[in-house]
Amino acid sequence: MKLKYIIVKKRILSVILLVSFAFASCEKFVATDIAPTLVVVDDIYKTDGSATAAVLAMYSYSNTTALLGYSSYLGGLDADELQYTGSTATLLEFAASNVSSANSTSESYLWTYPYYIIGQANLAIDGLTKSTTITTALKNQLLGEAKFFRAFAFFHLVNYFGGVPLSLSATQIDNAYLPRATADAVWAQIIVDLKDAQALLPTAYAGTIAQKARVNKWAATAFLARVYLYNKDYINAEAQATQVISSGTYSLDALSNVFINTSNETILQFNTIYGYSTFGPNYRTTSSAANVQPPVLVLYPTFTKSFEAGDNRKTNWVDSTTFNAIKYYRINKYKLLTGVATNPGNEFNVVLRLAEQYLIRAEARAQQLNISGAQADLNMVRNRAGLANTTAATQGPLLTAIAAERKVELFGELGHRWFDLKRTGQADAVIGALKPTTWKSTAVLLPIPYNQIILNKNLTQNPGYSN
Repeated sequence: MKLKYIIVKKRILSVILLVSFAFASCEKFVATDIAPTLVVVDDIYKTDGSATAAVLAMYSYSNTTALLGYSSYLGGLDADELQYTGSTATLLEFAASNVSSANSTSESYLWTYPYYIIGQANLAIDGLTKSTTITTALKNQLLGEAKFFRAFAFFHLVNYFGGVPLSLSATQIDNAYLPRATADAVWAQIIVDLKDAQALLPTAYAGTIAQKARVNKWAATAFLARVYLYNKDYINAEAQATQVISSGTYSLDALSNVFINTSNETILQFNTIYGYSTFGPNYRTTSSAANVQPPVLVLYPTFTKSFEAGDNRKTNWVDSTTFNAIKYYRINKYKLLTGVATNPGNEFNVVLRLAEQYLIRAEARAQQLNISGAQADLNMVRNRAGLANTTAATQGPLLTAIAAERKVELFGELGHRWFDLKRTGQADAVIGALKPTTWKSTAVLLPIPYNQIILNKNLTQNPGYSN
């Protein structure tokens, strides 16, 4: 299966690519003279321009395979969202929720790639912290962005693999043979980084692009709300979501506008060169390809039946195509499949949006027995979709209703459904029933890639895997 991805234009110095490459594996290094066309790492953080270029490079990395495209559709395959009609062995393993430690897709895009970003963030945090020559306001902005990206990468690692090496040093050899930290330790570091980012970043969006394409204070706050929810810290999850909701900066938009780059709902999105997203080409096969094969990523029929009658999300965010007399349903949140520089589209890659904040606060409030508050937040999302107010009036049914709402609101986006099933303890019941011949309870965590264990003897394997 060959998937399309968009890469943001890289405003990046040559040395950034070289130092990030070191995170791909642990190799012996030979000292050589620095080529005259390259820049010494320490020099990058001496000027505003070069420091900005180094940090902006992280947006390019995050905008490609791992943290956007692969996390979204691999999480969907592992969950009860997406079926795979192709024949690629590594993807068939995800579709069966039976991933092996030799799975190269898992290793390349869910393990190695996040560590590229962590490596870049570590270099930036170290260089910016030491710098005495960068403008103070810019230094805070860039440091906040770097800490956000490190938290963002660790968030995906800990959700897919559990405890992972907590690489925090700017010196690569210091990270090469780290053992796995506990999941609790990784979560604690994520919270520290996001709180730092929140304190450092302004509420205004930086840069010349007006469509919320750089991390700001509210993006850090929104992500922190999610992290607190996942850690069952409901008081803080509610408080952080309330800050975003009450900021006056965002509002729920019409369903048809949610994924365009001027949406009022977007808290953070990553820019694309030609104005079409990573997701559209992956979820919706072009018409010419559809004549010779079915779509390769399609929604489970059981998933399409999850929408209530009258839910406008089904008509706005799902479409269908027929191949060999079989009807296939596809994710249709992003409409554009191509674009050109002379006539760019209007879709970026949405990372954080307001509807999730309402659902975070609804769940946090329900867990604290604030029934009316939880109902009010849930109804904001339901009413936007054309649905009546929830009838759930006690904690248990209300939590069930919120989980159902998250399923039909956030599907196809950054692994939300897979992470929700795991964190709420529903994976066994839901995925076990859907994939009874291949599912094992230990599959809630992916295996640590075998090649990484060979490179680093201090790594241990997750339960349920032979190597």
